[in-house]
Amino acid sequence: MMIDPITTLNIMINGMLIGIIASAPMGPVGVLTVRRTLNKGLWFGFATGVGAALSDLIYATITLWGMSMVLEWVEKPSTLFYLKLGGSILLFFFGWYTLRSKPSQVPAGKNRGSLMSNMFTGFLVTLSNPLIILLFLALFARFEFVVIDQPVEQFIGIISLLGGALLWWGGLTHMINKVRNSFQMQTIGRINRIIGIVVMVASVVGVIFTLCFKLNYI
Repeated sequence: MMIDPITTLNIMINGMLIGIIASAPMGPVGVLTVRRTLNKGLWFGFATGVGAALSDLIYATITLWGMSMVLEWVEKPSTLFYLKLGGSILLFFFGWYTLRSKPSQVPAGKNRGSLMSNMFTGFLVTLSNPLIILLFLALFARFEFVVIDQPVEQFIGIISLLGGALLWWGGLTHMINKVRNSFQMQTIGRINRIIGIVVMVASVVGVIFTLCFKLNYI
């Protein structure tokens, strides 16, 4: 089976972007990761993020499998247009929710525990929110991140998504660890506002490009 390098590269880039976007908002697991980085150290915070990334991987795989089952319907130009448009609109509301959200205080735990236990709790906290599937649906539709009968490319896409999530958690915990003496938890709210604005702007741009492509196509 031949693999198109350009298509594979596009899948890798989109997968990493989806992984970063899905991980970036500072919800309960984000707050937990930050607090553990501050209280326990870099590797304990990163282990928590790894657990969250593995949980996202499960939900992303379920979403990708579900969309692949109806790919013939998804691939229709009219359906794809509405999926991309709907995905962009959902992302806008996701960005708005992130902008307005006030992260709850999640206890980091008094004992450091093992790296494995920290990873497992991060996994459970993320797994307890199955609504992440809606976000993956929006992201997969927006980035046309669905392939069928291409197991190698599907695997590359999922691994790239995991890579993007790990890149986010690694970068976040590294940054927090560097400024741990001056970092304030109120900064998490500012991070959410920045992420929310970026996602909202990107979703508006996505709507514009989708509509322009539709008009040119007609």
